[in-house]
Parts: sequence; structure tokens; C-alpha cells
Amino acid sequence: MDIQDLQARALEVHDLYDSLNLADRGRTWTRQDFMLGFVGDVGDLAKLVMAAEGTRTMPGGSEALEHELADCLWSILILAHKYEVDIEAAFARTMNELREIIGARLAKHPHGTTANTAE
Repeated sequence: MDIQDLQARALEVHDLYDSLNLADRGRTWTRQDFMLGFVGDVGDLAKLVMAAEGTRTMPGGSEALEHELADCLWSILILAHKYEVDIEAAFARTMNELREIIGARLAKHPHGTTANTAE
């Protein structure tokens, strides 16, 4: 799947949520609601990462972590759509900018340009 495919799938689920929210609550989510949902997902992701690193106990294991990463990606894709951001172009542009900035800093670094491979 490429980014357009991912965004199309995300929008399909978005439309289903709109239908569900209209039926359950009489309204759809606003852009702010999507952002707040994303913040909640990021919090859940943080807890799952802590569990994966052994600093917290949480059920679900790697499947829960995968699910939450996918939820976060969904939120990013939906927010990009809602704010009319070409996320593919923005990502490419941002990665190019970061590569240049980091490369320039590494070129000036007294210890050379060896990347730190520790995670």
C-alpha cells in the first residue's frame, strides 16, 4: 500500500465513524475532536511502549502496540485530510529539510559523521 491507499482506507473508516456518530450522538466529530482523539491514542501508545520496555504492566502485548500505532497513523491521515495537507509531499519535504539540517550539524561535529545506531 502506498500513502494514497492508506489515506483512502482511513477515509472509508472516517465515513463509517461519521455515520455511527450521527446515529449515536446526532453529530459528527470536528477537527478538534479528531485531534483530541489522537492525543488519547498517543497516551495509549506511550503506555504500551512503556509495557514493551518493561517499565509498566499492560495487557495486549505486541498486538495492542500494533493496533495503537495504526490508530495514530489513522489520526494523522485524517487530520491531514481535514486540514487539506498533502501529507506525502509534507513528509518528503520535512525529511529532506531534516536530512540537510542534521547533515550540516554532523559535518561540523568534532567526532565525525558516524550515526548513533543505539535504540
